[in-house]
Amino acid sequence: MNKIVKNDLVVVIAGKDKGRRGTVTEIKKNGKAVVEGINIAKKHQKGNPNAGIAGGIIKKEMPIDVSNLMLVNPANDKGDRVGFKVLENGKKVRYFKSNGEVVS
Repeated sequence: MNKIVKNDLVVVIAGKDKGRRGTVTEIKKNGKAVVEGINIAKKHQKGNPNAGIAGGIIKKEMPIDVSNLMLVNPANDKGDRVGFKVLENGKKVRYFKSNGEVVS
C-alpha cells in the first residue's frame, strides 16, 4: 500500500511548482507520480504522417517524486502527513496524522 495513490488531491512541497495542487493521474514503479498540471516540460516531438501525429513542441506532464508531494486533508484544506493503521475488522487503511481521520 502506498501513501499516495491515483486520484488523490496532493500539494507540491518542494521544487519549481511548490505550493501548487493537482490530482494524481498515474503512479510509476520507481516512486514517482504524474500529477495533473504539475511539472510541465516542453518536448520536441517528431511528426509521423502514417500515424497522424503532428510534429512540433508539445507540453507534457513529467513524473515528480512522491517525497515532494503531500496529501491534502479536506478538514483543514492543507497538506498533511499520512500513516497506516489496521482497523478492528483487519482492514489496513490510510489516515491523516494531524486529526486521525481515515483517508476516503
